[in-house]
Amino acid sequence: MTDDNTQNFQDGAQTRQGRIFIGDQDFTGLTVIVAGLGLSGRGVVDVLRAHGVRVLTLDDGKKDADLRSDSSIDWKNIDLLVVSPVFPPSTGFIRQAQAAGVPVWSEIEFAWRTRTDRAGATSPAPWIGVTGTDGKTTTTEMAAAMLAAQGRTAPAVGNIGVSASRAVQDPSADDFVVELSSFALHFTSSLHLDVAVWTNVSPDHLDWHGGFDNYARDKSTVFQGARRAILFNADDRVVSRYATRAHTASGCRRVGFTLAAPRPGQIGVDGGWIVDRSGLSESIDDIEQGRVVRLAVFSDALKRSDGSVFPHLLSDALAATGAALAMGVPGAAIRKALANFVPDPHRLQLVASYKAPGVTADSRAIRFIDDSKATDILASQASLSAFPDKSVLWICGGLAKGATFGKLLHQYGKKIKAAAIIGKNRSPFVEAFDDDAPDVPYVQILADDGTEALRQAVESLMDRADPGDVVLLAPAAASMDQFPNYVVRGDIFAKIARQWVAGHDEAQAGRA
Repeated sequence: MTDDNTQNFQDGAQTRQGRIFIGDQDFTGLTVIVAGLGLSGRGVVDVLRAHGVRVLTLDDGKKDADLRSDSSIDWKNIDLLVVSPVFPPSTGFIRQAQAAGVPVWSEIEFAWRTRTDRAGATSPAPWIGVTGTDGKTTTTEMAAAMLAAQGRTAPAVGNIGVSASRAVQDPSADDFVVELSSFALHFTSSLHLDVAVWTNVSPDHLDWHGGFDNYARDKSTVFQGARRAILFNADDRVVSRYATRAHTASGCRRVGFTLAAPRPGQIGVDGGWIVDRSGLSESIDDIEQGRVVRLAVFSDALKRSDGSVFPHLLSDALAATGAALAMGVPGAAIRKALANFVPDPHRLQLVASYKAPGVTADSRAIRFIDDSKATDILASQASLSAFPDKSVLWICGGLAKGATFGKLLHQYGKKIKAAAIIGKNRSPFVEAFDDDAPDVPYVQILADDGTEALRQAVESLMDRADPGDVVLLAPAAASMDQFPNYVVRGDIFAKIARQWVAGHDEAQAGRA
């Protein structure tokens, strides 16, 4: 840690009669175990050690960890356990800590309890929190962009880039927009957001949570005690049910967002506009009759080839717009943010295109689309729905995380012309194709090496490709069986796609 960073952390701490406080949390004399030395764990360690708190790190895969095993821990001498999302609640040492009465916190719980006051203010910066099976990263970044367009310092943190525990020690921030995973929310109890957003929910990480009901219940923690507004997907029955019964602060608004025309209490789409019927925009001078932003001004990166906005990105924009309105952001800033917004790579990103001999129209090119970030059913559903029937050459597979894919194939099999199944957990996909989309041809790619698996998948699917088709990497599964993460998976796919196009362009030129 640099001296500057240490000073920044110390500026956020207070010493009261010889005691050590970080934010309002007293750590005097405590011994803390931080389990997992990824981004979030190291952030917690840095903050604690900068203030002289006794910390022991636990990680069997990191050489610099204080403890490589939990077998020697005497829990009677431990005051707090902060756990990384990599450890499910069933992990042995977590249960041992709980049995010994040791509090277990997520990094988000730690960040919330230790946040420092804003410069010149007597309270910490407000938090906008975003959770959901899909779309939470894009929604978080959109909301942060809207606040920034108003001139506010509002970093997007959490699962994105900088750990929340480090970020909230910065007193210069006006707001924090925090991406909240279900893992983090499981061990979070004191969080009371200013604005809480839940984008959607579908079966995911069931092995970690022990079932869908537990997963959804952890997600619903985002609403507890929310102060200004909760934004929920009104088109999602499960999310809507939890929003209806959420225990929020007095005066907190419940606002549904929908891709349909909004009813009272909702934000939706009507006449080519995002329209607010919730009342959030009533006090904002530059928004007339609830019309916040025209869809036509959205950046091209948010639109399909026909100029319409991708439905799942429009849903994210609705959620972010509601959050921004709840924070008093004017319409002009919202419009500016959406006009300039570009999603992160690996989200429906065009990485290559190929025109077969005799094809001249761009619309008839075969496109290679990288949606490696589609690591769950809902994200892949959004990907498949964006393309015409029988036009998708689908690359799927990876770590299923306990999910089944029959419903996905039953609903969206009509989009798929052919499929290639990669990964070491292919059987759930094979069963879904056989039972729910028997007319869709597929091939299992048996290669253990991820790069070779993607190469064989592209080759096999291109044998079936016709002008106008799409080779879509939207795996509906996690990547860690064959790749370090979804980013590497997407990068390798893009490289293979470009190599395929370059090789066939050269061959075509040689025949000319």
